[in-house]
Amino acid sequence: MFERSISTPLEISFCAAVMKLTQKTSQNYIELLDDNEYYDITVEVGKDPNVKIFLSEYITRGFPNYFKVFLWWYSFVEWTICFKIFQILLAADELFLQELIDYLQKYLIENKSEWMEQHFEFIHRTSFQYNSLLEIQRFCTDFMSKSPEKVFKSLDFTSLPEKSLVQLIKRDDLQMKEIEVWEHVLEWIFSLSSKEFSQKVRPYKKLLRRQIYENLLNSHLDPDIKPIDNILLPRNIRFDGIIDSKIIDLNMASIISRWINKVDVNCNFSYLRESYLPYKFQLLLRGSRDGFTPKRFHELCDGKPYTVTFIKVKGAEEIIGGYDPLKWESSGGWVVTKDSFIFSFNNNDIKNAIISNIEKTNEALYCGSKNGPDFADIILWAHNESTDYTSLVCKKRHHEKSIRDAEGNFTMDDYEVFQILKR
Repeated sequence: MFERSISTPLEISFCAAVMKLTQKTSQNYIELLDDNEYYDITVEVGKDPNVKIFLSEYITRGFPNYFKVFLWWYSFVEWTICFKIFQILLAADELFLQELIDYLQKYLIENKSEWMEQHFEFIHRTSFQYNSLLEIQRFCTDFMSKSPEKVFKSLDFTSLPEKSLVQLIKRDDLQMKEIEVWEHVLEWIFSLSSKEFSQKVRPYKKLLRRQIYENLLNSHLDPDIKPIDNILLPRNIRFDGIIDSKIIDLNMASIISRWINKVDVNCNFSYLRESYLPYKFQLLLRGSRDGFTPKRFHELCDGKPYTVTFIKVKGAEEIIGGYDPLKWESSGGWVVTKDSFIFSFNNNDIKNAIISNIEKTNEALYCGSKNGPDFADIILWAHNESTDYTSLVCKKRHHEKSIRDAEGNFTMDDYEVFQILKR
């Protein structure tokens, strides 16, 4: 589709030539357009709802040279303009014209991103040779992290500069599994020269063997051995449709899923494993969206089994909540289960996540019309069902251990209730 505005002298001259050329063949085109026999291949121009379909296979076959020349010239003009801008950017770098550098980088990213993606290998390779092209470098790194499969298939990965590789694998949002990242890093290492290998890899031989390798091995052999402090967590890879939360991330959802399914329950450091996401978290209620009354909670959540509640504590980087394998109701009374539990995350640090299993199973959950989600040790209560919660309490009562250092009353910024569904 040709939707870009025409403004440069080169483009104007080109379009004038095309107009002159089409005047000679317009009569033939009109006659061809009256014939629907060959309308199986068309060219669409415009955006919905203003779209016109005006070229058929017959036209392109009848006038192949004109059609090819037009497409070739359009592509050539687009490439020439963008390439010239990029050349000016490189010249501005050599002349230390920082204002021009900043402007051209912004222009290319905002207006010519598709062109840079199409010629990614050239843009990437060139930009990392210039220290001032930080925005273009960041664009390349962002593109690689969001669409690594496209880049690694089209780009000779072993040609990546060390600086670019380090920036890429340090990103927490790199959309690849650790094993895939490792395989590509190995490819990169194998491509090093003998001198590079000696300088860059060999000095870390003992580090890899004694600290990282043995630590990871021991974490599998003995699940109660605490790993080194700087070991990385699984990347926060996007999984579209898993959870829509303003409170937790996918690593927390992975831990909750492990606890629900009792996976690695005897391992204190299961968060080091690959993300475990067998469920979709279907949002039922968000306080900031739906309200903070018991009535709204029961309207949206009653009768739905397998729910998880997350509460963001106000004034603290703390999240508390609980899992209910049964159904919430308004009947008023205790519910018996041995599978519910409560939990807490502090300072968004999943390494210190706490799970507390139910001990008093005959009073695991409480269902009441004036109560929100009530896990015995975590209570949300209001004076009547139509007013906001007036009493929020977290205190050890029926579970095996406390999940908060400061027990008693608290206030919240928001809370969410999800139903978990098998994917």
